[in-house]
Amino acid sequence: MTLSAVSPATGVDGSGLRHLAIIMDGNGRWAKARRLPRVAGHRAGVEAVRRVVEAAPDLGIEILTLYAFSSENWKRPAEEVADLMGLLHHYIRSEIKDLHKNGVKLDFIGDWKALKPDLVRLLEDARVLTGANTKLTLIMALNYGGQDELVRAARGLAVAAAAGRLDPATISIEILAQRLDTAGLPPPDLVLRTSGEMRLSNFLLWQSAYAEFVATDTLWPDFDRAALAEAVAEFATRERRFGGR
Repeated sequence: MTLSAVSPATGVDGSGLRHLAIIMDGNGRWAKARRLPRVAGHRAGVEAVRRVVEAAPDLGIEILTLYAFSSENWKRPAEEVADLMGLLHHYIRSEIKDLHKNGVKLDFIGDWKALKPDLVRLLEDARVLTGANTKLTLIMALNYGGQDELVRAARGLAVAAAAGRLDPATISIEILAQRLDTAGLPPPDLVLRTSGEMRLSNFLLWQSAYAEFVATDTLWPDFDRAALAEAVAEFATRERRFGGR
């Protein structure tokens, strides 16, 4: 899938943070600390998504990519997976009008078309409805894994080469990047992970080659505008070299 391109710009806050990618972690621990079922943590996490989507444009963020459901999440108990899919369905249905009204363009990466047909139709409809919006691009990574994405890209190049449409000697970074789910988008400037964990968990492996990384101990359901502003301020202190010196 190729996402539509976003023109170059600098965040209005001066940080240069255009594309923020978030690994939303800590829903389960949040619920456990309150002796609640895990689904309660996921529901609270949806509220955090709402807060961050509302705050992002004010902080100069143009693209917000959220790791909503990984290809490894299918290994979780069936009941929890069903709860997550139900919450996704509810979020899209309940939020899409406000997202559209507020100028948010909604799109998806990952093998999301392998989800249940009724959910796929809902996601497709949301993409079409919001496709022309420009205030914020919200990308949800669904049934996504960075390694799977690279395998799918490599497979596409192999098929093109076998069919004689591509000379393998011409394959470059740019050509492979155009086969990724994020083709047409700038790479993330910052990858943020909540709940204090220090790993990428198979998220945007190629795209994050030169991204800054910030980890916060805040659990995702507690994440809010102030926490987001703090992460943006931390990013603004970084000197990005891109391997140049």
